[in-house]
Amino acid sequence: MPRRNFKNTKAKKDKNITKFTKSIIEVLFQNPNKPLNYKQIAAALNLTNRIDTELLIKNLNVLLADKKISEVERGKYKINATNDYMVGIADLTSSGSAYIMIDGLEQDVFVQKGKTRNALMGDTVRVYVYPKKHANQSRAEGEIVEIIERNKTEFTGIFELGKNGNFGFVTMQNGNHDFFIPKEKIKNAQPGEKVVVRLTNWPEGSNSPFGEITQVLGSPDDTDVEIHAILLEYDLPAQFPEEVEEEANQLDTSIDEAEAARRRDMRNVTTFTIDPKDAKDFDDALSIRKLENGNWEIGVHIADVTHYVRPGSLIEQEAYKRATSVYLVDRVVPMLPEVLSNVACSLRPNEDKYTFSGVFEMDDNAKIVKTWFGRTVTHSDRRFTYEEAQEIIEGKDGDFKDEILTLDRLAKTMRGKRMKYGAVNFDKVEVKFDLDQAHNPQGIFFKISKDSNKLIEEFMLLCNKKVSEFISLDKHGKENANTYIYRVHDDPNPDKLLDLKNFIRQFGYELEIGDRKTTINSMNKLLAEVKGKPEENMVETLAMRTMAKAKYTTENIGHYGLAFDYYTHFTSPIRRYPDMIAHRLLQDYLDGKKSPAAAVYEDKAKHCSSREKIAAEAERESIKYMQVKYMEQFVGETFDAFITGVQDYGIFVEIPETRCEGLIRSRAMKGDHFVFDEKNHALIGKRTRVKYQLGSPVRIKVLNADLIKKQLDFELVDA
Repeated sequence: MPRRNFKNTKAKKDKNITKFTKSIIEVLFQNPNKPLNYKQIAAALNLTNRIDTELLIKNLNVLLADKKISEVERGKYKINATNDYMVGIADLTSSGSAYIMIDGLEQDVFVQKGKTRNALMGDTVRVYVYPKKHANQSRAEGEIVEIIERNKTEFTGIFELGKNGNFGFVTMQNGNHDFFIPKEKIKNAQPGEKVVVRLTNWPEGSNSPFGEITQVLGSPDDTDVEIHAILLEYDLPAQFPEEVEEEANQLDTSIDEAEAARRRDMRNVTTFTIDPKDAKDFDDALSIRKLENGNWEIGVHIADVTHYVRPGSLIEQEAYKRATSVYLVDRVVPMLPEVLSNVACSLRPNEDKYTFSGVFEMDDNAKIVKTWFGRTVTHSDRRFTYEEAQEIIEGKDGDFKDEILTLDRLAKTMRGKRMKYGAVNFDKVEVKFDLDQAHNPQGIFFKISKDSNKLIEEFMLLCNKKVSEFISLDKHGKENANTYIYRVHDDPNPDKLLDLKNFIRQFGYELEIGDRKTTINSMNKLLAEVKGKPEENMVETLAMRTMAKAKYTTENIGHYGLAFDYYTHFTSPIRRYPDMIAHRLLQDYLDGKKSPAAAVYEDKAKHCSSREKIAAEAERESIKYMQVKYMEQFVGETFDAFITGVQDYGIFVEIPETRCEGLIRSRAMKGDHFVFDEKNHALIGKRTRVKYQLGSPVRIKVLNADLIKKQLDFELVDA
């Protein structure tokens, strides 16, 4: 009997070894760039007892002997096939190909159409990377071999009824696949309606995923329906969970004098806010007073959100999940419940508030003499709109005129120094809409940054910079090892800079490429030279394309665009979670606490960067929809425009008066066959040599305004 039991156990164990081996490889595959010890592997596999742990160690030794894994450090293991098999995030294109974003790789891995193995946007996938065909091959290529985890399972699209009404399809605006809907899963959807579809399965060999309709949203012509669909598509919650709202409503938002006594009291210093006229949350205020020595004391006061939002609370968890407020055309999806964002934390006029402040003593030339950081209690004396402050700057009498003019003068001095030091001078124009009560666009206007906007911007930049330096440098100015969350911006892509240099030469412009300061100064000179010229938008667009994307990280590389060696986000904790992290870490260091491990904060930084990207995409989607909806009334009309993009399938054209962009397809361009010249951003007629180039002026007619695709179609009109 014991003998038989022993045999059974051994047989079972052998079977388990095979299973364990596959599981270990799976865990190591998912962490191709990170060596793991046996405890980390055990945790990933949910192994809790001693026998399983011993079995795991035995299997690790087997895999080592078979050279399937390597012990890169004592007790730490990596998969040996990381050069061939890697795990990353799928970014699908409209053509059906994909780019796989992999941690640790500078360039994404390209996957051709047909080799994406049913991957959807944002899915975590395993990709087999092909050996490079030649040494000069710049981009790695591969194919997806496994879908590890779906990014999401619910999508929005337009429902269409199939043949004989026995099935249906949901067409995706941003997807490469239509969903097949069996008759019993159609719900009550009508053809042409916007719906939510849930992925149920994707059978092997099928071109389309199978799904079921979970929600009927309504007509895509309805603005509210479309905005609701955007929220769902990007997983942006329209409301806070009840338990979060309840927790927020139970917070004590009164000013406690015992708490105030623990803070620096600045309620007697002239303080005010300057914000957009439709703002409801005021998370920054400025104070100013002249000191006896003739210097200025400028306080940058930021809402003390972390006083109310404590680690582990439901509000905290929800804020982290959202990571940012999202500003759609007709609404805001806030990071924090209203009782915090618009009441307790908002620096409203004539109310005492808890704040976290940077207080700077500076001379008349904006040179910083002394810096102080800490928690304060403040009192805003006045709420200014940007327009009101601008009128005072331009000479109109008003409240605190001397203070505003002094701040404006100091801000201009700081901006001048920043530009001289090598900051990039991009003045980005924002598109805004006049909406009626039903949230339909009645007009389009542009938000242009004026002196009042730049005044606030400069002092926020100063605070963000100085906080970051305070954390990162010791009293001798040498870099320490303190963990912090940075806002970084990498150097431009050298190849793109060279392409820009060569391209603008044909318009008579030069770009000097050298060290950072040389390149930036030349870039700023170029941007100044094209102001008001027909090619202004083209050059600005191409210049921006050379720039890297800013992100959050614990690994500081500086901020190229601002020309700062150290920079963080500290000044908007009501709407950005990284600012809350920055506040907490600063207070820990002020309290003399040791630097925490960076790994946890790096994960948080990546999450925040990811959520920021999603928010930006959702905001763009809402703007595109509103632009198309506004242009519906102009179908059939002609406009002067200019070319903003060139692809092999057509040219993108923008109408300057509305900043609305549409597509002219190359197959619809009459009189010739047009060939794509990628190097010169042009379509060139094969016979006539007629050239349509980036930045060129054209006359167009509006053919169609497609609300479903959020797309305008134009055609060329002879001048």
